Amino acid sequence: MLKGLRKFFFRMVAGANIATIVIMFLIGQAGHLSPIEHPMLTNAGLVYPVFLLINLAFMIFWLIFYWKGVFIPIVGYLLCYSSLRVYLPLNLSSAPPDDAIKVMSYNVCRFAQGTIRDDGTNPIIEYIKQCEAGIVCLQEASSDLISQKKIRDELSAVYQYCDTAVRRYSGNTIAVYSKYPIVGKESIPFDSKWNISAAFKLLIDNDTVIVINNHLETNKLLSEEQERFKHMIRNREKKEVVSTSRLLIDRLAEAAVTRQPEALAVAEYIRMHDGVPMIVLGDFNDNPLSYSRRVIVDGLTDCFVATGCGPGWTYNKSGMYVRIDNIFCSRDWEPYKCQIDRKIIDSDHYPIVCWLKKRAKH
Repeated sequence: MLKGLRKFFFRMVAGANIATIVIMFLIGQAGHLSPIEHPMLTNAGLVYPVFLLINLAFMIFWLIFYWKGVFIPIVGYLLCYSSLRVYLPLNLSSAPPDDAIKVMSYNVCRFAQGTIRDDGTNPIIEYIKQCEAGIVCLQEASSDLISQKKIRDELSAVYQYCDTAVRRYSGNTIAVYSKYPIVGKESIPFDSKWNISAAFKLLIDNDTVIVINNHLETNKLLSEEQERFKHMIRNREKKEVVSTSRLLIDRLAEAAVTRQPEALAVAEYIRMHDGVPMIVLGDFNDNPLSYSRRVIVDGLTDCFVATGCGPGWTYNKSGMYVRIDNIFCSRDWEPYKCQIDRKIIDSDHYPIVCWLKKRAKH
């Protein structure tokens, strides 16, 4: 009798484990769904880590109570390898070559809302001056409290070259500060009053390199709604969980629909300039398994997936920890040591940095 019950129990657990793997696999493919056609499902990648942890819990259970069952979660991770690799890359760090270029992307949140320290400096401007990057791409790079001239003057001691692109209606600004000449700029057109992408042409070792700086559609959550989410995570009251979850799903779905044509416009620009050395980076405002990331990275190398380690959270506000900032490169570059710098906390984003070495031409 007890033996039969034990066998039945393990079968039930095995069934639940298999169901978890199936859901995890399907979530890993969410980026192939069009947000316009499937707005509610396209953000499923945000719950991917939940199922990674559930499968890990099953693995621990099997190791303790029935070791042969451990092959179920192991096979599950193998089946989900492609999405697991994107969401949680595990790479050994290697020192970049001396001639590699350090590249940084950073949403500066209007230079920490124009924060000025007691000594008269802005923490983000000081950080950029000391980061030793060859190319710095910024999003939300305007400030009501700090003039653009002051920002440029402060950074000109380190970066000889600078150019910006500004969304006319909102004033939202993206900027490139570079130690290499900026010889051209081209807007990537899409319909938006706030979001913006632009291609900056840099002259590096006598080659023209296209650097595409992006700030795509945000998640549309107001600050008070983000606080509701944070409060929900802390308290887990059933009524609050239900109402806040519905709000979150609606907002994220709305943002994904808006973001789709933006991502497609960037992807089309990349396709039209295939064969030109290229670096694509910025604030995508979307998770690693998203439609936006998938269509833009197609044909490029995701530097964090190739050389980073861990989940690589770049957004750090209101309990929403996710990698939404990216650095991609064309096959002309060999990426090294892509990482998130968590030493500076003045923006709601962390900077993402990577070293790129130009491959020899064949």
